[in-house]
Amino acid sequence: MTDQAVGNSGAAAVTTTAPAAGSAHDWATGEFFGRKRELKELRADIQRTGLDTLTGRKEPRARVLLIAGRPGSGRTALAEELARSLAGDYPDGALRARLTAPGGARVPTEETARTLLDELGIAAPAGADADTLSEMVREALAVRRTLLVLDDAADAEQVDPLLPDNPRCLVVATSQGPLTGIPDVRPCTLGGLDTASAVALLAHYTGKVRITVDPTAADALAEECGGQPAALVLVGGWLAAHPKYSVPDVTKHLHDLPDDAEHAQGAGPLGRALRLVYESLPQPTARILRLLALAPAGFVDAHTASALAGCSVSAAQSALDDFAVQGLLHPAGEQYLVPGCLAPLLLKLAETQERPAERQLARARMLERTVRQLQSCRAVTEPEGSAARKRLAGLPRALRFSSPQDAAEWLRARQPALLAAARAAVEDGEFDTLARRLVAALVRALAAHRGTEAAAPELYGLHRLVLDVAERRDLHREKAAALLNLADLDVRTGRTAEALSRYRAALDAGRLAQDPYATARAMESVGGAYQEMGDYSRASDWYGRALDQRLARGEREDGARLYGRLGAVHTYAGRYGEALRQWRAAAAAMRRLDDLPGYARALSEMARVQEYAGRPEECLRTCQEAVEWARRAGETRLQAALGLRLADTLDRLGDPTAARLYRASAERLMEEAVPAYEISSASVRG
Repeated sequence: MTDQAVGNSGAAAVTTTAPAAGSAHDWATGEFFGRKRELKELRADIQRTGLDTLTGRKEPRARVLLIAGRPGSGRTALAEELARSLAGDYPDGALRARLTAPGGARVPTEETARTLLDELGIAAPAGADADTLSEMVREALAVRRTLLVLDDAADAEQVDPLLPDNPRCLVVATSQGPLTGIPDVRPCTLGGLDTASAVALLAHYTGKVRITVDPTAADALAEECGGQPAALVLVGGWLAAHPKYSVPDVTKHLHDLPDDAEHAQGAGPLGRALRLVYESLPQPTARILRLLALAPAGFVDAHTASALAGCSVSAAQSALDDFAVQGLLHPAGEQYLVPGCLAPLLLKLAETQERPAERQLARARMLERTVRQLQSCRAVTEPEGSAARKRLAGLPRALRFSSPQDAAEWLRARQPALLAAARAAVEDGEFDTLARRLVAALVRALAAHRGTEAAAPELYGLHRLVLDVAERRDLHREKAAALLNLADLDVRTGRTAEALSRYRAALDAGRLAQDPYATARAMESVGGAYQEMGDYSRASDWYGRALDQRLARGEREDGARLYGRLGAVHTYAGRYGEALRQWRAAAAAMRRLDDLPGYARALSEMARVQEYAGRPEECLRTCQEAVEWARRAGETRLQAALGLRLADTLDRLGDPTAARLYRASAERLMEEAVPAYEISSASVRG
């Protein structure tokens, strides 16, 4: 519910993080309408002696200025104008965060803290909780002189964790009411604009001629709008779009509109102004407008509007462009944003004009379109000729991306809307097929374009969404899957202890769901966590349990892999006899599966164990056999790596001539391999 910023063409300009809704500020020209008294009071409040100073104590925290007012009163615009005027006093810059989404949902502190850390250029640890992240924000600001704008706070609980422990910083917060619980805060409460400023804002849209023709009527219209910037913007935009109507006509029409919640969509000047605009729209366009209330986090583009309304993409784009000109939407990069002050009013329209089944169908169409876009976004990263690329070619042209770079940019620009769509898909707790597909498609697209580690914060959030729903509704299978995914992320980000706890919880959930895949996967992962922690006895125990279950179900490929994992942990533990037995079993299983590269790798590991066990002649024979099978498999890189190992073994056996031959051959193979192969024991193991 941020406040609107007025742009030159009636569109709304956008701040970096919180597009405004209902202001008296033209961000394009820097022109600001009214609020001189409020600005003066706010600047004076910065210098006011605080309670701590009066009692002789040093101020422990940053001063908080509060701008309070109803949605559409211009709170955000005033905060931004104040921040602009104070920019020179805060050399470390200004940070901005929006604390309430356009639909009215509170933004979690964890998400806000990550936003601020990102603006500061500080990497936030994936999986960290809200307390850890907010503490990092405070620590970062403790050594800076920064201005922090916290827009649309629901209460003090959202603001307090982010307050810098540094009196050299300044916090400007906007809210509907007081922030009870934060000491020494005096709100600057906004009413309507003064008449002269309100008329100037109208003239910004209509042109001065229509206002100066009848200044008395212009004053009356400003009064009818209550001096509320958001209402003035809508009425001014409507006048600009209807040049044949005079200011007195509009004033009378606005005055005669019913002032009740059912007809005025929330009553008051803003509700009547919205109804004035809404009733002038053609029915198909009006339907697009009201259905925009269903857009995740208020972000819309032509595809979102098209899917919601069931119209063509071109018709949706045309409608969105017109809405922006009339102040109904704000440009936000390649998307538009529904102003926070209008979101609840549009939702009321959708609820009264659309049957529940129609709203549900519109939402399903939008989420299905999002799934297809995400699938296309991921598919473009696959190799030419792959199955994913073939499916991509069958999609409508409007859903295809011309290059991985275009897809990555689309994903980056729309990430807030996509994450909001995922939250919306599971918020009813049903977690139906469409919700599952959406979350899965978003996870895969993020991992494909950004990599699992870089996208870990977003992936944590998505898997936690699923886990929350699964726990609320006792969906054991989904709970097991979410816990496994979260634990995998823990492992990748170095949180092995947390991963072990989640793997064990996933095992319990898998057993309750009677899901053999999740159970075996969890067992193997518990073993992997113990291996990472250096507890090789427990690791081999859990690998053995997983192996027994895989073999009982006839899952030979997984069984072959687990033989190898058992061989590895026994090698690390120095139990070379048992390690050789497991690697022989792995090699035999790979041979039966006709997996020649896997067979060669297993032989390679056998040679390694034989070397560790002090059996160089056996190591030499096994290594030679591994090189031959790697050659048969066409694994050039593996063949080169094994050749180098073989050369090292020959050197130790006192045959430098043969060692040089194998080393030269391996180096030639390495040069032929593209891309270049980095020799390491890990790469040999595969």
